[in-house]
Amino acid sequence: MKYSDLQRVQKIHDYALKLQKIIAERQITREKLMQDTGDQWLVTTPLYNIGEHVYKLSDEFKETHDSVPWIAIENLRHRLVHDYDGTNWSMITDVVFEELPLLIEQLERIMSRSWPAHS
Repeated sequence: MKYSDLQRVQKIHDYALKLQKIIAERQITREKLMQDTGDQWLVTTPLYNIGEHVYKLSDEFKETHDSVPWIAIENLRHRLVHDYDGTNWSMITDVVFEELPLLIEQLERIMSRSWPAHS
């Protein structure tokens, strides 16, 4: 299925929220994520999906919303997929616990400007 940029933004937002919910429900901490392979696998799938949707956003959309670190998100996905054994879990914990909440806020701002009825 071909998605519009705004549909992709909604999907990215949904994946990010679901990831945060799973982390909270399973009480995954930074320390646990650094050591637990099951939690690592659990976290990487939504990150792949987020990165794949970001990768498929149009260049025009990314340029219009250039405050979002689109390239870093794409690159994270590529690194996770193609160099999983070389994953820097310290960096992933920063992404999950620090960057993901910021991304959610940025996406919500984009959606609120693009879809006024969306809240």
